[in-house]
Amino acid sequence: MKIKLIIGSVLFLSYSCSVDPEIIPTVKVDGIKEIVPQGWPTPKYNFNNNTLSTERFLLGKALFYDPILSANNTISCGSCHQQFGAFSNVGHDLSHGINGILGTRNSPALQNLNWNTSFMHDGGILNLEVQPLGPIANPIEHNETIGNVIAKLNATTKYKSLCQSAYGDEVMTSQRLLKSLAQFMGTMYSYNSKYDEVKKGTKSFSADEQNGYNLFVAKCATCHTEPLFTNYEFKNNGIGVTLLNDSGRAHITNLPSDLYKFKIPSLRNIEKSAPYMHDGRFNTLEDCLNHYSSTIAPSSNLDPLLIGGISLTTQHKKDIISFLKTLTDPTFLNDKRFAE
Repeated sequence: MKIKLIIGSVLFLSYSCSVDPEIIPTVKVDGIKEIVPQGWPTPKYNFNNNTLSTERFLLGKALFYDPILSANNTISCGSCHQQFGAFSNVGHDLSHGINGILGTRNSPALQNLNWNTSFMHDGGILNLEVQPLGPIANPIEHNETIGNVIAKLNATTKYKSLCQSAYGDEVMTSQRLLKSLAQFMGTMYSYNSKYDEVKKGTKSFSADEQNGYNLFVAKCATCHTEPLFTNYEFKNNGIGVTLLNDSGRAHITNLPSDLYKFKIPSLRNIEKSAPYMHDGRFNTLEDCLNHYSSTIAPSSNLDPLLIGGISLTTQHKKDIISFLKTLTDPTFLNDKRFAE
């Protein structure tokens, strides 16, 4: 009898003390639709020829986070584009690619991509659907061919099932891969920051934020144009040349006038996407403003607006940073539809 009691007690304890299985909530992926917030310009890319659906979005999401897109199955798009950093590579001045190879540029944030007139820091790619081909083929990043990627995907049960759901049959093609990735990346809309609420009249800036906004409009908005906070042009902003000797836009155009020009980035979610500049040389927003006020390097094609620097006091910088933080969009940064 005692033996039975002991066995029963042990069994009870083993069940009662066992670790509960992890409960992973199902994220309802709905509301996948094209959005143009009120007052925004017409996007350059739309989904007229890439009909949005939950199934195609989910296929694109799977591809974005899958290292199968790299030659040795170790690097995914999400490796260098992390949601908590507005899909930038937080904490890395230069991103690491396949086999730990150090790249030559900082990974840009990903948001509101449908309005982009070009992609990459030098504008070397012009269409959202084509953009993934760049990093896939780049020997420093994924070092893979699109043909090999398609062959690997078609050999998996996972992607046969995802393709069946998204397109009605199991066959993955390069077009389906690129269009599905465009659906995932193209619906990364960020338009719910405090700044946006102020513009809608549902919130108000603090005194510091309002002062910062006024200064921003006067001193920064020519290039970082509202509401997207970029005009998508290429400028030499006087940060000077490092040992990397990155020629910038001239790498694409071969024009001496484009030497050391880089695409003006959006400032949305800038608080979360450090480090800054094409080579990640500045770790803080203070560093960036200090550059524009006092360390502009002269050159023949320096943006004329930056000749002599931008006059900013210490208080000006603090107020501008207060305003820039209003561009942070918690809804976007915490949207589980885009989470890995």
